[in-house]
Amino acid sequence: MSNYDERYDVTPILESRYFILPASAAFVGVFIGAVRGSRLASLRFLAENAHRPPKTIRGWYLYNKTKNYKRMAAGLLSGGKDGVKLGVTALVWVGIEDGLGRCGTPFDDFKEVGAGVGTAGAFSVVYRLGWRAGNRALLLGSMMGGGMGFLRWAREYLRRVQEDFDT
Repeated sequence: MSNYDERYDVTPILESRYFILPASAAFVGVFIGAVRGSRLASLRFLAENAHRPPKTIRGWYLYNKTKNYKRMAAGLLSGGKDGVKLGVTALVWVGIEDGLGRCGTPFDDFKEVGAGVGTAGAFSVVYRLGWRAGNRALLLGSMMGGGMGFLRWAREYLRRVQEDFDT
């Protein structure tokens, strides 16, 4: 059966960057969350045990061993949470951008700005930001989307210049 691969190929439907962006954002979120959670757990353990420091070598060994286990556990937990948050945020961005791209010509030109504003709006609603913070989030989202749109325009422009130069 030669068309087995053709029937189950989703590449024409979805571009590969729509898979790469959320996955890489989740990976970065796991790394950042693990580092932050581990540091926070270390400081918390230090604060909780500052009134009774160990007196013996065995006590110091057990103190550091316990602290390291708590750091690893908190780092994994925080890394998982932050990875999911950042991955879902990138997935919302990509979904809005792809949806606007499929709507047609007038929306295709501003799909990055729409994705930035839509993601900022979803973020504001989920985290119940106030009007002032929500407006700042929308402004930041529109600026990020505008920057991404400019980069897409510059890439297409340079591609056209190179094609004109080659011919």
